[in-house]
Amino acid sequence: MSDRSEIMVITAHPDDAEFGSAGSVAKWTRDGRRVVYVVCTSGDKGTDDPDVTPRQLAKIREKEQKAAAAVLGVSEVVFLRYPDQGLEDTPDFRKAIVRQIRAFKPEMIVTSDPYRRYIWHRDHRITGQATLDAVFPFARDLAAYPDLIEEGLMPHKVQKILFFGAEDINLRIDITETFDLKLAALRCHESQMAQLNIPDLEKRLWERCREMAEGADFEVAEAFHQVTVSL
Repeated sequence: MSDRSEIMVITAHPDDAEFGSAGSVAKWTRDGRRVVYVVCTSGDKGTDDPDVTPRQLAKIREKEQKAAAAVLGVSEVVFLRYPDQGLEDTPDFRKAIVRQIRAFKPEMIVTSDPYRRYIWHRDHRITGQATLDAVFPFARDLAAYPDLIEEGLMPHKVQKILFFGAEDINLRIDITETFDLKLAALRCHESQMAQLNIPDLEKRLWERCREMAEGADFEVAEAFHQVTVSL
C-alpha cells in the first residue's frame, strides 16, 4: 500500500491533467502537498501518424506523462492501461478506481467533469462519472468490496472533488506564479504538441487561462466545479 496522498488527479489520458489542472498541481506541490496521478488509459490512439503503432505510442505517452509529472512535483503516476477510446462505465473500471482511492486515501480528487454538454471526449465523460461513483458510495462503504478489505484496502471518504472542463464554474485557482510550470509540463507531451501544432502555445494558453480568471482579482487561473462530499 502506498503512502497517503493529499490530492489525487484521475484522468482519462496522458496530458489531460496538464491541460486541466497543472498550474494548480504545481501550486499544491510547491505548498508541500503530496499529489498522485492516476491515468486510466495510455493514450494509445492519440496520433494521426500511420507509422506509429498503438503499442509504440503508449510507451511514448507514458514516458511523456512521467516527465510532465516530474516538472510539477507529482509524487507518483499510476497507469491503469485501459484502451484509449475504450473506457466503459463498468463495475471493473469503477473498482479499479476505488482500489486507487483506498490505497492512497486522498483528501481531494481532481477529475474531468462528466456533465459537460455536447462536444467532450467520451473517455473524459466516463472517467469523471466512474470516479464520482467510486468516491460515493463505493470507496466509502465497508461492504462494497469485501475482497479489497482482505487486501488491507479499507474504506476511505474523500472530502472534495474538483472537476476540470466544467461549464458550471464555482472555483478559480490563481496560477499566475505557476503558469510557466503548466506550460513546461504541457511541452513534455511532445507527441501531442507536435500533432496539435498550436502557433505560439504560450500565448494561446495564457489567453485561455486569462479567460478562466474572469471576474477574479488575479490574471490567470484554472477553473473548476468544486463539490464537497458531505455524506
